[in-house]
Amino acid sequence: MKKILLIIALAAISASAFAQAQIDTKKVKIGDFTQKVTKVVLTGSALFDGVLQDEVAARWRVSPYEFCSLEEFNSLKNSDKYYFLLTTKGQFKKETEPSLQFLTLVKGGNQASKGIDEMLEIVSLPIASAEDPSGRELVFLPVFLNIIQKYTVDSMDKDYSAYAGLGNYTSRISKSEGMNIVFSEDDLDATVTENELAGFVVTDEDSADKFVMDNTPNTLVSYVAAPSNPVNGSFCYKMLVNAETYELYFYRKHRINAKNGPGFMPYDIRHINISRTGLK
Repeated sequence: MKKILLIIALAAISASAFAQAQIDTKKVKIGDFTQKVTKVVLTGSALFDGVLQDEVAARWRVSPYEFCSLEEFNSLKNSDKYYFLLTTKGQFKKETEPSLQFLTLVKGGNQASKGIDEMLEIVSLPIASAEDPSGRELVFLPVFLNIIQKYTVDSMDKDYSAYAGLGNYTSRISKSEGMNIVFSEDDLDATVTENELAGFVVTDEDSADKFVMDNTPNTLVSYVAAPSNPVNGSFCYKMLVNAETYELYFYRKHRINAKNGPGFMPYDIRHINISRTGLK
């Protein structure tokens, strides 16, 4: 009898531990996202804030939202009643100052008193150089908002999505056969050859961006977020987005060094070709 009771007790403990593990998953932690208010934190830049407010009003669909100042963010960040969408800056090893600007979605809570880095991060999407943004991020802002919303909803549905990160969407490139792929010439590393780009459209930045502004069907457009003055060890982020649906089809990063500059590398182009056509 004692043995049976011990087994039952151990089973109860195991079940309790399992339940606790479930509670602690990211999927569960952000399960209230659609019911909570997302505070969109304004930067103080009239141009960026104006575009951000317009695009959020036009495209934010997954939760209630309100705009707030940085001061209001600081007063509310310790409350788990809110999520916050804000611009942040990232600094990596060997860098002496932040090099990239991100659009970051975090959940409020007590840990916020230790800094933004300690808050529960849902997603952080690189959008521009921190020191000298080109302005291209304003054109792609509706794309970024769509990516963040899609990723958050997917993370609420599956823990795999929550922990796999944005790179998980790169698998979509295999479904892009027959679609046009447009590269801004500034998004390509100098080592990429014309032969490797056969079958793709390579054009100037303004022309590439027009495909996004026109919501061109059946078209993927490149976007690169990299530091203006990278050092050895800085990161470069590369994306291909659907110009019509604003979905992410390719997302990769690499360290910048003497061999690998900012932009799509030859191995990225090969991966895209192989994934689209099945070539070995």
